[in-house]
Amino acid sequence: MSIVQNKKAFHDYFIEEKYEAGMMLEGWEVKAIREGRVQLKEAYVIIRSGELYLIGSHISPLKTASTHINPDPVRTRKLLLHAEEIKRLIGKVERAGYTLVPLDMHYKSGRIKLEIGLAKGKKQHDKRESEKEKEWDRAKQRLMRSKQ
Repeated sequence: MSIVQNKKAFHDYFIEEKYEAGMMLEGWEVKAIREGRVQLKEAYVIIRSGELYLIGSHISPLKTASTHINPDPVRTRKLLLHAEEIKRLIGKVERAGYTLVPLDMHYKSGRIKLEIGLAKGKKQHDKRESEKEKEWDRAKQRLMRSKQ
């Protein structure tokens, strides 16, 4: 079940591969995510000292958050993957010019997971071309419905 999707990532990048990662979250963050108070639009994933981190995602704290904690909505969150997957990603990002972008945050057996994509940037003409394809697909659907 999807919580939030990063539609901007599909507009700006060609997604080559997808990986599912766990996240290290605090208690107030989990509660806020369950309420749907999360945003991935400006988020990105970096590799620092052999580990993956999610930067720029915004989790708005609930008003009923505990008084003894000081919530930071845009803090850096560590992502959890198997070591061999991290090594493979490091190799592709450093050598082949790829980048890592968050695509989707969802539940999987009661836990919150983040789907990250190995992506290559689109040029402006590629963005226009994919927009034309989407328009054509919508037009075809309208024609098919009107004929029935």
